[in-house]
Amino acid sequence: MAIIVNMPRLSDTMEEGTVASWLKKVGDKIEEGDILAEIETDKATMEFESFNEGTLLHIGVLEGETTMVDELLAIIGDEGEDISALLNPTTAVEETPEEIEAPIEAAASVVETSTSSLPEGVIVVTMPRLSDTMEEGTVASWLKQVGDVIEEGDILAEIETDKATMEFESFNEGTLLFVGLLEGDSAKVDDLLAIIGPAGTDVSAVAANFSTTAPASEEAAPKVTAPVVKETVITEAAPVAVPVPNTTGRLHISPLARKMADDKGIALNQLVGSGENGRIIKRDVENFTPSEVISSVSIAKFVPTGQEDSEEIKNSQMRKTIAKRLGESKFTAPHYYLNVEFDMDNAMAFRAQYNTVPDTKISFNDIIVKACALALREHPQVNSQWFADRMKLNHHVHVGVAVAVEDGLVVPVVRFANEQSLPQIGAAVRDFAGRARNKKLTPQEMDGSTFTVSNLGMFGIESFTSIINQPNSAILSVGAIVQKPVVKNSQIVVGNTIKLTLACDHRTVDGATGAQFLQTLKGYIENPVTMLV
Repeated sequence: MAIIVNMPRLSDTMEEGTVASWLKKVGDKIEEGDILAEIETDKATMEFESFNEGTLLHIGVLEGETTMVDELLAIIGDEGEDISALLNPTTAVEETPEEIEAPIEAAASVVETSTSSLPEGVIVVTMPRLSDTMEEGTVASWLKQVGDVIEEGDILAEIETDKATMEFESFNEGTLLFVGLLEGDSAKVDDLLAIIGPAGTDVSAVAANFSTTAPASEEAAPKVTAPVVKETVITEAAPVAVPVPNTTGRLHISPLARKMADDKGIALNQLVGSGENGRIIKRDVENFTPSEVISSVSIAKFVPTGQEDSEEIKNSQMRKTIAKRLGESKFTAPHYYLNVEFDMDNAMAFRAQYNTVPDTKISFNDIIVKACALALREHPQVNSQWFADRMKLNHHVHVGVAVAVEDGLVVPVVRFANEQSLPQIGAAVRDFAGRARNKKLTPQEMDGSTFTVSNLGMFGIESFTSIINQPNSAILSVGAIVQKPVVKNSQIVVGNTIKLTLACDHRTVDGATGAQFLQTLKGYIENPVTMLV
C-alpha cells in the first residue's frame, strides 16, 4: 500500500523546507534507511532518510522548491501501484467513492488526523522530529500542565531524543486541553503528544480517534512505582531529609541543578528533590550536605547479610540509539585495525613552548586533531564515507571528537578543522565538551563528521580500539602518553611515546592506504612545528 512521505521537521524551529537535491528518482527501489533527499532547513542542509521501503512512485517537491512541514514530499509504494486517489482525492472520491474511500482514509491516517473532524480552534500537537535521525522521543518533563494558557513560543516540554534533551516550543496558542504522554513515557515521531484549543473544549473523542492506544490525560491516574528503600545508618548530627514523593518513576532535575551537581561532584542519586513531584532544583544542590553514613562503631559491628541488591534503569533514547548504530557499524562494516607508537618528545616540548604565549592553552588532543585534519587532506580515501550505492570522497575535513556524557557518548564536529589554528580547535573542543555534558549541543553540531578521534588517554588507557562512526570510513583511538625506555641513536634513553589505533572500513580504505595515512600523521605529530608552516 502506498505511503505518503511528508516534509519532515528536521529542527525544532523549522516551519518549511527546501529540497536541495533528490538522491533518488521516480522508479527507484527504496530501502529503509536510504537517503531520499537533502533538505535545506532554517539551520542547515540535512540528509533525509526513508523510514519505509518500496518504489518511489511520486515526487511532490522539485529540487529548489519549498513547502511547509507536513506537506506532501513524496509517495512510496508497490511498483506500478495506482496513486491517483492520493494525488487527486476529491475527484477520485466523486468518481468511485466505494473503491477509493478506503485508500484515502489509510493515507489520511499516515499523514495526520483530518483537521475537518476537529472542533473549531482545536490543534493536535504530535511528537516532533527534533533531529534528522530521531525515530521516537521521551518526555523528560512537562513545563505546562493541563489547563494552562499557552502562548506561541512557550516551552511545552523537554523532549529527550537520540542525541540530546531539547526544549519543544509551541507554535500555537490556546489552552492545554490534553496530555498524551506522561513524563518518562516514549512515543514515535508524529504520535499524539498534546491537544491545544479553546478552554473547556471536550477533546476526548479527538484523542480517542487519533490513536488506538489509551493515552494519558488529566483524568488518567499515573502509574506509581514504589521506591526502593535502602537501610542506612545515620549519625545523630546528620539531618534527615524528607523527600517529596516522585510519582513518575524517574529522576527529575532541572538543567541548572544538574550542572551545579556535576561541577560540585555530587552524585545525583544522593540529592533529594524539593520541587514539584520531587524535582531536584537549585536550592537542593546548594543545601546538600554529605553525611557520614556509617560510623566506626557500626563498621566494627557490621555483619554482611549477603542480600543481593540491584536496580533497573530505563534505557534513554541516546543509549538505545548508540546501541543500534554501533551494532550496525560493528556487524556491517568489515573493521580492521592498524596499531602504531609515536615519539612524543618533540610534541611535549612544542606544547610547553606554545602555551607560554599569553592567554593560549592547547592540549595534546588539539595537536592530534589538527594533525589528523592535515593528514586527511592528503589522503581523501580515509576521509571518505560509505553508502549502499556509492562511496563519497570528501574534500572538506570535519573531525568528530568523541565526548563521554552521562547517558553514553556524543560526537560534536569541528568543521573545517584543517583550516583552524590549534587555539581555535582547543576552544571549540572545550566548548563542545562543556555543553555536551549539559545536553546543550544542537543536532547540527553533532552532524556531518568525515572522521572521528576518540581519546581515552586522560583516563590512563594506553591502547584500545573503537567502532567506526558510520558512514565514516575510519576512527582514530588515542591512548595515554607513557614514559618508558626507548632506543635513540643506538642508546637506551628515557622517552615519551603514545599508542594510536586506526580502525578502518575495508570497503573504502585498503590496508596500504591506512598505513600511508598513519605515516603522514606520524610526520605531523612527531614534528608538530610542520603544522604551522
